[in-house]
Amino acid sequence: MTANLYIKDPIDAMSNARILVVDDEPDIRQLLQEILEDEGYDVRAVENAGQARIARHEFDPDLILLDIWMPEEDGISLLNDWLHEGLACPVIMMSGHATVETAVEATRLGAYDFLEKPISMAKLLVTLAHALENATGQADRSATRKRGDVFIEPLGKSVTMERLRDQARRLALHDAYVLLLGEPGSGKATLARYLHANSARREARFVEVSIGALNPDQAAADWLGQSSGTRVQPGLLEQAEGGTLYLNEVVHLDDESQLRLLGVLESRSYSRLGESRTLPLDARLIASTRFCLEEEVRQGRFHPELYYHLNAVTLKVPPLREHGEDIPELLRFYVDHFVSREKLAYRRFPVPVQNHLRHLPWPGNIRELKNLVQRLLILGSGEDIDLEEVKSALDAVRTPESMLDRARPDFYELPLKEAREQFEKAYLEYHLEKYGGNVARLSQAIGLERTHLYRKLNALGIRFKERR
Repeated sequence: MTANLYIKDPIDAMSNARILVVDDEPDIRQLLQEILEDEGYDVRAVENAGQARIARHEFDPDLILLDIWMPEEDGISLLNDWLHEGLACPVIMMSGHATVETAVEATRLGAYDFLEKPISMAKLLVTLAHALENATGQADRSATRKRGDVFIEPLGKSVTMERLRDQARRLALHDAYVLLLGEPGSGKATLARYLHANSARREARFVEVSIGALNPDQAAADWLGQSSGTRVQPGLLEQAEGGTLYLNEVVHLDDESQLRLLGVLESRSYSRLGESRTLPLDARLIASTRFCLEEEVRQGRFHPELYYHLNAVTLKVPPLREHGEDIPELLRFYVDHFVSREKLAYRRFPVPVQNHLRHLPWPGNIRELKNLVQRLLILGSGEDIDLEEVKSALDAVRTPESMLDRARPDFYELPLKEAREQFEKAYLEYHLEKYGGNVARLSQAIGLERTHLYRKLNALGIRFKERR
């Protein structure tokens, strides 16, 4: 991380921020106060936990620099008390003789970061700027969190993730459509929510659509909505009005839906089924995929004009193996998540275990890491998680590739749309043969209305009349 990434703009924006310095060493208090005041901050310095409690309420700081080792009451205990009281501002811990375990404990409790004495002033200013930038708009924390207090900011302090968040924040200021590319489990949905949360549309809805789960036969009503008499059923476009519509795995859109969505994007309007009234499109579109959409266009599976609309700006979400240095932070986050939200027993990942996990390939990316943490907290015992336990847990969920090869049909290697067509064709041909070509009996047996069944048989090229 380079200093100019966070000092230039954030410090200008937060130059009047209030900072509370808590340290029992007079020389350090004075030095920090002088340097921070020169940078334009409003600073109050106190020497112990008792004075810090009073200053926190009187001064209402935007950030706290807190020493760990102090007489009477240490900084860890003070931080713990403050967090139980609902402390909202970031806290940066300081110590001249802390162990790695102490630093980990501080950040696990909720400290934003840890600085070792003697403090590098360049690092201090960068860390302050970053912490204050993340805390900007603290009065409205819904901009960076889901309902239910689930953190939605892409985690990680690596250069890779810092750059991704910076790009997303800049992009959030504009209404251009965005295409997110990345492997499964890498965090595309989280980044989409982060874009929405930092945009002018953040007060409106974020509507996530899993394209593969949509029924092509009901797609028109799903997208446009429908009106029948006095009953109005809003579609996805209307549900996202004023906000953001996120299309997860957009590559799985069926052909009719591609044309329908293209028409809406070109005209910037649509009409509910059963109505002639035109409604304006007022939603930002963010699409994501793990596939190369250019190749899908070349193969004739994705409409080129729709691709050009959705691909106004592209962001690539990196796989976890490209920012393995963020794994310790991700481990802390998910341990705290499962302990606080699912009431699982707290367990600790020692440093050697963290180092081992940092060097794994993680084919399932962040989702795989999250599942590993949950599994270890549920099935394990003892506060410390050992390396052999981690290896056994990973072996249990990673099926050998040779077994997968023997078990899966050929169409498993196809895009979902083509794989679904092959499955449906084989499924319908089997049942059609079973019922001697009788479409009425087939309709009743598989639970599909006869009109839809005829349409499906014709679309799949199944010559059912010849089987009677």
